Amino acid sequence: MSANPSSPDRAFPLLRTRNIGITAHIDAGKTTLTERILFYTGMIHRLGEVHDGAATTDHMEQERERGITIQSAAVTCSWEQKPEEGVTKLFQGEEQRVNIIDTPGHVDFTAEVERSLRVLDGAIVVFCGVAGVQPQTETVWRQANKYSVPRIIFVNKMDRVGADFNSVVEEVREKLGATALPILIPLGSEDSLRGQLDVINQKAVIYTEDDTLGSTYEVRDLEGDEVELGKLAYAELLETVAGANEELGEKFLMEEEITVLELKAALREATIANEIVPVAGGSAFKNKGVQFLLDAVADYLPSPLDIAAAKGMSPDDESKEILVETDDAAKFCALAFKLTNDKHFGKFVFFRVYSGSVSKGDQVYNPRTGKKERVGRLIQIQADSFKDIDTCYSGDIAGMVGLKHTATGDTLSDPSLKVALERPVFPEPVIGMAVEPRSTSDSEKMSLALSRLADEDPTFVVSKNEETGQTIISGMGELHLEVIIDRLLRESNVNVRVGKPQISYRETISQPATGEGKLEKQTGGTGQYGHVILEVKANKKGSGNTFENTVKGGVIPKEFFGGIERGLKEAMTTGIVAGYPVVDVHVNVKDGSFHEVDSNENAFRMAAIFAIRDAFVKANSILLEPVMDVEVSTPPDYQGDVMGDLNRRRAQLGSMETKGTICTLKAQVPLSAMFGYMTDLRTLSSGRASFTMEPSSFEPVPDKLVDELTGRRPAA
Repeated sequence: MSANPSSPDRAFPLLRTRNIGITAHIDAGKTTLTERILFYTGMIHRLGEVHDGAATTDHMEQERERGITIQSAAVTCSWEQKPEEGVTKLFQGEEQRVNIIDTPGHVDFTAEVERSLRVLDGAIVVFCGVAGVQPQTETVWRQANKYSVPRIIFVNKMDRVGADFNSVVEEVREKLGATALPILIPLGSEDSLRGQLDVINQKAVIYTEDDTLGSTYEVRDLEGDEVELGKLAYAELLETVAGANEELGEKFLMEEEITVLELKAALREATIANEIVPVAGGSAFKNKGVQFLLDAVADYLPSPLDIAAAKGMSPDDESKEILVETDDAAKFCALAFKLTNDKHFGKFVFFRVYSGSVSKGDQVYNPRTGKKERVGRLIQIQADSFKDIDTCYSGDIAGMVGLKHTATGDTLSDPSLKVALERPVFPEPVIGMAVEPRSTSDSEKMSLALSRLADEDPTFVVSKNEETGQTIISGMGELHLEVIIDRLLRESNVNVRVGKPQISYRETISQPATGEGKLEKQTGGTGQYGHVILEVKANKKGSGNTFENTVKGGVIPKEFFGGIERGLKEAMTTGIVAGYPVVDVHVNVKDGSFHEVDSNENAFRMAAIFAIRDAFVKANSILLEPVMDVEVSTPPDYQGDVMGDLNRRRAQLGSMETKGTICTLKAQVPLSAMFGYMTDLRTLSSGRASFTMEPSSFEPVPDKLVDELTGRRPAA
């Protein structure tokens, strides 16, 4: 890294740049919080509400109609910590560039969260002050853990009846295993919510109720009960931070004075190291607590220089690790984390720069395709509006126009830099349905539109059923596919007929077995000869298919191993129970034979297919179905009816918890039993219950249902 990693030409130095995501369970208030942040940073001058369909970052028609976020939206703003009497801030008077990605909360669009967290340096995780830790919050938390993203928690909706800040903090500690420390405690709750207690500075921030929408507040000394509350919270925070910081820990043990500046710096260090998660409370909708949350973002979340260097590998040797340091003077390297097709620009690539800089007109190299492409335009994204820029520097998140051969997860780099960054990993689709155009004139338009949507969304897959000739679309849930169908009509003017949803079943084996396959053809002239003997055994659940070659003595020449592996992979796309893909199987090719003249790669490909099918017959192949984690929230009056209905759906009931006037039931239920559940649940509970659902695992289908399913071939 150079002595000064920030280019003198950039508007904001790296130390004053924050790349953050706003994530949470659906309806916790992420988009409302983003809207408030844009308002207080001066990026917008009128607040738009989600329930009115007017939020800045919810710019798709489907988002505005449903009141949910479907696609992650990027916005850029700047924030300067305001001087307050008696309040110490780490970056006071230094304007910060804050790049924000507002992500969806619905499980069907979890890929949007995954790819956003892959490129972000920090995150605000929003919790509902009433509901606390919810299923999708746990999923988001796991995703953030996977990419080691430092977090701040915002406990939102503290103005709602039943909101309990302390209860949410305890839930975070118990359910998520995080060291959650309150730094901004809400003063009052429900109708009496009036402000926040700044724990480190021991001050109260009181927001005034007037037409300036929370822009006016006063900072005063603590009064009455606030004094004791502040002392207890400060003591807990100081002890925990001292335990995470050696230098501060020594001062704490020696009972030496610890300044606010020292405590804040140590808390910043511990937050960036993912040892502590600061917690703030407030209400985005009621405009209370957002400004001091933004101060906390600047104080505790990392700049691109505070995070570890991005890890890549050599495209020629995957075992060779290459570190990409954040430095404007280094060679350009970026990750394309999202694609969209814009009506003005065509293919539009969202990217995060990890090192160097790129300007419009430059050539960039893609190691996956081995191609160089020219950058047509560089765009700074403001939700659905765009601003042309000349150059992007390390740490920047922006858009690129002009790349035709780029896919989600591709590395873009200087042509002389040979590195491939780690790609985000996406879950496989769990549900599919057949689609066909309503008229022959729509046929080609439908293919092009589906191809475009599949380019944008890695969890949306388009395939062809070879038996029926139908086009099958697969995704993460009913809502996901419903939105896809809606986008086909609105964006591409393609009207389609849709079949009933089809479950994406899988197959695996339940015991080890040996298989043998031989292709021996003599048709005059050169024949075909391939002979493979292999073993199969079950892999650990979720570990995928693996292949091993223990052939010794040259009984199969090395040049035929490629054909064998292709045959094995081909055979595993259709199992022997009902023709569904085979998962979690380990294959060991251990023996065989060849013919000097008649053997070739294709012969061994066919022999491998025969061998593995022979093994599957002996290995007791079984059918697997996707099982979902379901959480139902219902008034206690309907608890018995809801449990009875879940039992009829083959549910494995888990925990049950009553908090206030809501009973929460957790269960694992086969996806096939959950179609139409929302309608049934509303009927059972007079519209008062709700549920969430996310993929859990694939489990064996009961024997009595296998015959029913094997009577029909799969659609996906």
